[in-house]
Amino acid sequence: METLEIRLKRLKLRSMRRGIREMDILLSRFADAAMLALSAGELDRYEALLDEADQDVLAWVTGQNPTPDHYSALISQIRTSA
Repeated sequence: METLEIRLKRLKLRSMRRGIREMDILLSRFADAAMLALSAGELDRYEALLDEADQDVLAWVTGQNPTPDHYSALISQIRTSA
């Protein structure tokens, strides 16, 4: 079973290596600023967000497209940490 420490390191690495430079910056800042404070359920949601396409997440963060309800609180947190 994966420890919390290993999970956080893995998610941080995934946050930093997205493919679109803007997403690398936004998500690595979020990971540094807020990921430690997330509950287990919020970490699950963040991990699911990392599985989404970069173009979709970037459009949600910038407000170009509406954010799906299940990601709205997380996207708000990412905007705040940017």
